[in-house]
Parts: sequence; structure tokens; C-alpha cells
Amino acid sequence: MTDTSAPATPPVSVHGPAVLPTSGNPRARRRGLMLLGVAILIGAIIWFVFHVLMASPEEETDDAYVAGDVVAITARDPGTVLSIHADNTQSVKAGQSLIELDAATADVGLASAEADLARAVRATRSEFSKVDSAGAEIVQAQTQLARARSDYARRQGAAAEGAVSGEELSHAADEVRVAVANLDLARTRQQQSRTGVQGTTIETNPAVLAAIAAYRRAAIVRGHMNITAPIDGVVAQRTVQLGQQVAAGTPLMAVVPLDRVWVDANFRETQLRNLRIGQRATIHADMYGDDVLFHGRVAGLGAGSGNAFALLPPQNASGNWIKITQRVPVRIVLDPRELKANPLRVGLSVAATVDTADTSGPRVGQPARAAYAGLNTAANDPAVEARIRQILATNR
Repeated sequence: MTDTSAPATPPVSVHGPAVLPTSGNPRARRRGLMLLGVAILIGAIIWFVFHVLMASPEEETDDAYVAGDVVAITARDPGTVLSIHADNTQSVKAGQSLIELDAATADVGLASAEADLARAVRATRSEFSKVDSAGAEIVQAQTQLARARSDYARRQGAAAEGAVSGEELSHAADEVRVAVANLDLARTRQQQSRTGVQGTTIETNPAVLAAIAAYRRAAIVRGHMNITAPIDGVVAQRTVQLGQQVAAGTPLMAVVPLDRVWVDANFRETQLRNLRIGQRATIHADMYGDDVLFHGRVAGLGAGSGNAFALLPPQNASGNWIKITQRVPVRIVLDPRELKANPLRVGLSVAATVDTADTSGPRVGQPARAAYAGLNTAANDPAVEARIRQILATNR
């Protein structure tokens, strides 16, 4: 008799353990899917409210690039390159020496100009002395004339009494005429001497002024042998080499002020309706990704589209015509503090977003003002002026 109360032994598979079928609750699964759908719907509604209904109107474009000044460093006078004090990627300060040219010829020219100035001062001083000498000659001629007239008058009285012959009286008259001629000659010489110096001093004499100008010119040429950085920035595009003979106007390198870069965002013409000067803007640079956000303001809109200023502008009035939406560059100035913390390079790609909620600003840029002011010039160098005064004082 078989015992049916013993548990049945499950069959053993030769391929491995058997997989038991699982069972789930369809109602719980349906409830979970419904809750997930409700959560997604609520999230979409919240996003729509905050990002569409309540968000400020804005315009954005990824056709934007970092732009900046590329200050060309050129030679003002010809010379041979003796040393180069800055190279590409290196930062420099305004007034820092960049390139040194051979100053031997400039030194010779400066020494020659100094000698010419000293010679002009001495010659002018001699002209003033001639005026004084001519005055003394006039006094002497006047004295001789007075003596000759006195002798002639005395001889006239003696001749009336028969004490002096007529020949002696004639000689006395000749002496008077000679004295008059000498006085006229002295006065003429004095007038000639006064012509070159009348109304001037040694410092304001035309010959001395011309020599001073020549000395300043030679000093300026000498100063051009040391080429310095006009602004703070980073060196780029260095093409000059040691020993190179450069001519006036030859490009040597460039200095890019990275602390004053801006963004040129090319917006479509359909996006310009609400753009105004002064509107806030945010910038994302591909260089830093979304982790770094730059803030700025709209500084101005371009005077025309890119095609209008192209080398070969389109001729839409001839031939077949297809309307193409144009883009206009919009300049956005950036916060210098953010640029200092995260420098940008000229030409980098960025994405620009402009908040167009406030449309009270003007459509046209602000009046022109100097982008860079207070740059030093080679003229009126205090050291040069002090040397000129020293030369004048030494040779007076």
C-alpha cells in the first residue's frame, strides 16, 4: 500500500535547477504607473508655469564669440633688433619694455643735435653782443662828430679874422662830413645787428628754437629704439626675430588686453525687436561649460548686418532673389571681476542670453568716448626738457 502523505519530490532537471514562475499584483502596478504619470504631469505644469508663464522674456543665440582689441606693436623708426623681452602667451604691463633696437645711430644723431643747439646758443649770444658793440660805435661816432663840428666852428671864426687859411678850413669841413658818415654807418650796423635778435631772447630766438626742435626730434628717435607695451595684456602674434632689420611701420607683435574683452552675439533680425541698450545678459562659454556663468550688459547694436560690410556685399536688386534672415552683431560687455577670475580668449565660442523684459533703454549706442586715454607720448619728455635747459644755461 502506497503512503500518500509523504511530500512529493520535485523533478530534477538535468540542465540545472528549475525556475519557478513568479506572480505580481496588477492593481499595485497600475497604481504605481498612475502615480508616476501624475508626478510627471505636475512637474511639467510647474516647469511650464515658472519657465514659460512667469519667466522673463529673453532672446538667446549660440552664434556668439569673444572679441577684443588686438593692439599692434610696430616700429616707429628703422633699426636692428638687439633683444626681445616678451614672447607669445606672456603677460606684460603698460610701459614694460618689449623690444630693444640698436641705438648707435640714434645716439650719434642725438649728440649732433646737442652740438648744433650749443652752437646756435653761442651764435645768438654773439648777435646780442654785436648789438651792444654797435651801440658803443654810435656813441664814439657821435663824439667824433661833435669834435669835428667844434673844430670847424672854431676855424670858421679864425678864418674870418684871417688867422686860418681857407685850405685848413676846408679840411675841417671834410672832417665833419667824415664824422657824419661814420655815425650813419654805425647806426646802420646797429640796425642790422638788431634784425636777428630784436624782440627775442636767447631762448626764444628762431635759430635756437630750430635747434631745440632738432634736438627733441633726435631724442624722440632715440626713445623709439626701446619699444614698450602701451597697455596691459598678453603678447600674441610675435613675428620679430633677433638681428632682424625692421623698417618704420613693421608689425612686430601684438598685445591683447584680456581684461577688456567683450562678446559679439549675432542675433537674427527677428530677435532685435525688444533688444535695448543696457539690458542684462548671461554668457556661457564652451571653454568653461555650464559651471561658469558670465554676466554682462548690452553695450550696442551693430550699424548693419554682416553681409552689408562684407568684401563682396550681396546685390539683391539684380538677378534671382531669395530672402535670407540676416544677423546683426550685438556687443555685450562683461563684468571685469568675472573675467579676472575666469579669463576668456579672443575668438572663443559662447552662448548669449539677453533679458528683454526692460525695454526702456535706447536702441542706439551711447555717444562716442575714448576707449583708451592717458597713453604716454614720446614728446615733452621731462628728461629731454631738463637736458635742453642745461645746454642753454651752459652755453649762454
